[in-house]
Amino acid sequence: MDPEGSRIQDDPYIQVMMAGSTLRKVKSRSWKKNRYFRLLEDGLTIWYKSRWAGRGHSTFSVTDLEAVREGHQSEVLLSIAEEFPAELCFTLVFHGRQGNLDLVAESPDEAQAWIQGVRMLIHKAQTMDEKERLDQWVWDWFHKADKNKDGKMNFKEVKKLLKMMNVEMNEDHALHLFTMADKSESGSLEIEQFVFFYKMLTQRDEVWKVFQDYSEDGEKLMLEELQSFLSVEQHEGEQSAQHAQELIERYEPSETGNKVTHCAMSLDGFQMYLCSQEGSIFKPEHQDLYQDMSQPLSHYFISSSHNTYLLEDQLRGQSSLEAYIQALKRGCRCVEVDCWDGYDGDPVVYHGHTLTSKILFKDVISTLKEYAFRASEFPVILSIENHCSVEQQTVMAQYLRQILGDMLQTTLLDGQVPQQLPSPQELKGKILLKAKKIGGLEEYVDETCTDEVSDEEEMANCDAEMASTEDSPEKKSKAKSKMSRELSDLVVYCKSVHFDGFEHAHSHAKCYEISSFSESKAKKLAKEAGTDFVQYNTRQLSRTYPSGLRTDSSNYNPQDMWSVGCQIVALNFQTAGLEMDLNDGLFRQNGCCGYVIKPNFMRDGNTQFSPDKPEEREGYKPLRLSIQVISGQQLPKVNQKEGSIVDPLVRVEIYGVPQDQAKDETSHINNNGFNPVWNETLDFTIHTPELALVCFVVEDHDKASRNDFIGQYTLPFMCIQPGYRHIHLLSKDGTAIPPSSLFVNISISELT
Repeated sequence: MDPEGSRIQDDPYIQVMMAGSTLRKVKSRSWKKNRYFRLLEDGLTIWYKSRWAGRGHSTFSVTDLEAVREGHQSEVLLSIAEEFPAELCFTLVFHGRQGNLDLVAESPDEAQAWIQGVRMLIHKAQTMDEKERLDQWVWDWFHKADKNKDGKMNFKEVKKLLKMMNVEMNEDHALHLFTMADKSESGSLEIEQFVFFYKMLTQRDEVWKVFQDYSEDGEKLMLEELQSFLSVEQHEGEQSAQHAQELIERYEPSETGNKVTHCAMSLDGFQMYLCSQEGSIFKPEHQDLYQDMSQPLSHYFISSSHNTYLLEDQLRGQSSLEAYIQALKRGCRCVEVDCWDGYDGDPVVYHGHTLTSKILFKDVISTLKEYAFRASEFPVILSIENHCSVEQQTVMAQYLRQILGDMLQTTLLDGQVPQQLPSPQELKGKILLKAKKIGGLEEYVDETCTDEVSDEEEMANCDAEMASTEDSPEKKSKAKSKMSRELSDLVVYCKSVHFDGFEHAHSHAKCYEISSFSESKAKKLAKEAGTDFVQYNTRQLSRTYPSGLRTDSSNYNPQDMWSVGCQIVALNFQTAGLEMDLNDGLFRQNGCCGYVIKPNFMRDGNTQFSPDKPEEREGYKPLRLSIQVISGQQLPKVNQKEGSIVDPLVRVEIYGVPQDQAKDETSHINNNGFNPVWNETLDFTIHTPELALVCFVVEDHDKASRNDFIGQYTLPFMCIQPGYRHIHLLSKDGTAIPPSSLFVNISISELT
């Protein structure tokens, strides 16, 4: 039972990969070493080693890969372009934050075999249905456990496999299952028998119990019974009849007549439906673009990155074009560029006055042109932090015009000075420059005009650092920085201005003016004048950014800023953790396009909403969220030591307005990461459902030290499907870790 089937193994490209190739692995201009690469028999694992590394080797799965870039399409390969022609070079791009693998083949044919072969395997992995995916996991486990590669598995290998799978099982029970599967009584299992063994191992009593509640004969769910389950448990109402029919057609694996008559579903089909995307916690209709995109930009939360050019921390980290590519691929719609004078008249991008490496401004803009609209067609805001001389600002303006051309929005859409900002819909495919501007859109100001102090960003506004830089010559010298007319003219809808208070903004501010706030300034304003901040953010854009003291590129909680309507809440995308999980969670909806419309009570200019007093808003209707955490499936091992098995617990965390911040957790289960069962219920009250995010965290309990992270999944409360649902867990990096999941039953009701 090879899930890849014979077809893919017969492909000439795949045959080259399976035979193996010596490829040059390139890390820099000076680090270029030969490694032997080959595709293993499972058609999914790529194995490589150095010729001299003895037994040491590395592997990765095709499922870890996102794409293959052909030719000189990375900074590293561009740096050696003269040494190795493009037709020998390719880059394997991984999901998440894992670094790329730059490779050079010995001949163009070999390069093509790997480029096309890997692309084919990625496509295959991405288009597998639930059944094929399940077969693939079984196949993977069989290969991992069949140490002597004889295509069979003896009991000793099975015992090792159980440990690898995170299962603690007494030997008698394991032997009992093994004997039942070993129908030929040969003392070993071949692949078909192993499938039977795996099925017995993964039999899920908790799913069987739900099935039994609705199945009259305990063997199958008739169409009406499935319809009843969908209506009562999954809260599907009128559409349940049609949906039941569709589910049988889609997930019923049995060939014994159900496919023909479409009238019943077996336990296997039922389990497959519950584990599928349709059975997941996330409402399918909210995954695609479903929101009104024709409102002013200020009415949306916008996925935004801080110090976008960094891959690591902001003292010594590497500045990289790859960091822009990664952020844009994640749906980020506001990127930051710190510009400084380059030595030969060519502006550079880096974190000023630190040891971070430098990249050319023109290369950043070329990368932006290439990747801006791959993940989303809605506008990208290019936030310029400008430390350049007037001469090099003019060079920047020339690059922006030359490279971006029509992509750059340099004129008013209808020639009129706007009373409100244009919409994401109207600005599709456009890049907006956010920077200082000489004068406003209303008048033409003489070229000799100088703008006042440079953006309050990251410099004068760095709170605690102020004390030490109070009268530094640098601060004085930049207090009246000159602005290049050419660069100024490119700024249309995002003019950076100093914030002079809500009262001043209310009477004088223009909709195209945007201010930046450090996290502490934004928190202070939110606390002192929450409603004013919400009103201000209905008309204008505001950008918040992490404190300059976060030299490790850590993040602040974005929820505090979203709760007062701030749109551009800039985070260090390069730093994994809770804050990026929340950002990914909010922007997982609406086609991952990087724009999420704010609730209606945050779009009305006269709103009285305050996050500190949610009960005072019009239409206030708190909800009760009840989560029965039933079980977990195939949780990943935290400690790779052979004997270690996790003790998992589940914590549910709510993030939203201050009153909604809450967390609760289950007890831990000893020594079972394979199929732990909790059956514990956690209850929460949600006062402002429209702003709440729900985070499911699984940890390995440790009584002596901090619990280890196993997996998480975060989503907006408004995107939750009630009923029996699976939560497909993600790694710390936000990438999928199939087949790890949680099985829950969720109910949402009005608070009475």
